[in-house]
Amino acid sequence: MTAESGSRAGLVAQAGRFLVVGVLGAVVDLTVYTLALHLGLWVHAARALSFVCGTTTAYALNRRWAFRVEGGRRRALGFALLYGTTFFLILGVNAATLALLPDRSWTVTLAWAISQGVGTTWNFVMLRTVVFRP
Repeated sequence: MTAESGSRAGLVAQAGRFLVVGVLGAVVDLTVYTLALHLGLWVHAARALSFVCGTTTAYALNRRWAFRVEGGRRRALGFALLYGTTFFLILGVNAATLALLPDRSWTVTLAWAISQGVGTTWNFVMLRTVVFRP
């Protein structure tokens, strides 16, 4: 464990970097989602595609910058397993939110945002404690 990852200041710095990466990944995710919906893709397929694009962006930036760790098969496999789990989590949250909210112009975007928030929180905890642990 590095001095940074073990201290409170290190946790805050790491969470800040993770937040920046998350915003960039979310921009990619939402852009792909919106474009896919605009092109007529089924809402759940659009969410799946956008998740894959945002996740690919997040993996590269989180490993190198936010968590500052070397790559390798074990980490790549751990990341793939985590994000596979997260994939089903965000799809479920997205679907549940769409089912619970009234059908309004903002419903799809709010469902995306809620599923993104749940997935992001889950990912930070698991990346820090399991996948990218020094």
